[in-house]
Amino acid sequence: MEKILVAGANGTTGKKVISILKQSKKYKPVAMVRKEEQVSQFQNEGVETILANLEKDVSQTTNGIDKVIFAAGSGGKKVKEVDQEGAKKLIDAAKEKGVKKFVMLSSMGADNPEKADEIQEYLKAKHNADEYLKQIGIKYSIVRPGSLNNEDGKGKIELDNKLNKRGEIPRMDVAETLVGALDDTIGKNKTFEILGGEVYIKAALEKI
Repeated sequence: MEKILVAGANGTTGKKVISILKQSKKYKPVAMVRKEEQVSQFQNEGVETILANLEKDVSQTTNGIDKVIFAAGSGGKKVKEVDQEGAKKLIDAAKEKGVKKFVMLSSMGADNPEKADEIQEYLKAKHNADEYLKQIGIKYSIVRPGSLNNEDGKGKIELDNKLNKRGEIPRMDVAETLVGALDDTIGKNKTFEILGGEVYIKAALEKI
C-alpha cells in the first residue's frame, strides 16, 4: 500500500480525505497536523500521524511517503505563510525525498487572481504555489474546485481544464476527486476545475 501524506488532515476537507483513504485497499493515510492534541485524535483512529507546522521546517514529513495530498489552508489568515510558502516547503520536501505524485487542492480563480473581486490575496497565494509545483519537476495534479459546501457528496462532478463558470461542490466530492487523482494514470501534470455535476468522479477523472 502506498503511504499518502495528507497536509491539513484536521481541516474539514482533510478529514474527509483521511476517511476515504482509511477505507482504501491501495493507500494508507498519514495525517499531518500542527497541534499536539490533534495527534491522539488520529492515532485513536489507527491513523499514522506526523506533527508539523507549515510555517516551520517540514523537511522530515516526507520520509517514507509515496504521495502527497495538500489540503491545508490558513482560512484566509496567513495566506502567504501557509497557502503559498508552506505549500512550497512541502513541495520541496516531496521533491527531495522522491515522492511519486503531489496532488494540490487549489481553487477556481487561481489561474487569474487579479480578476477576482474578493479573496484576491488568497488566490494569488494559491496561484504562486501552483506555479511552483508545475516547475519543480515532480508529477502532479492540481484540482481547482468552485465554492465548497457541506452538503452530502453525490459522487458526481463536472470536470474540465477550464469550466468558464462559477458554482459549488460538496467537500466530500472534492475529497473523492483528490484521492482519485493520486492514481499515476490520472491527470498527470494536469490542472483542472471541478463543480457539482452529473458524471461519476472516476469516469470524469479518466477523461482528463
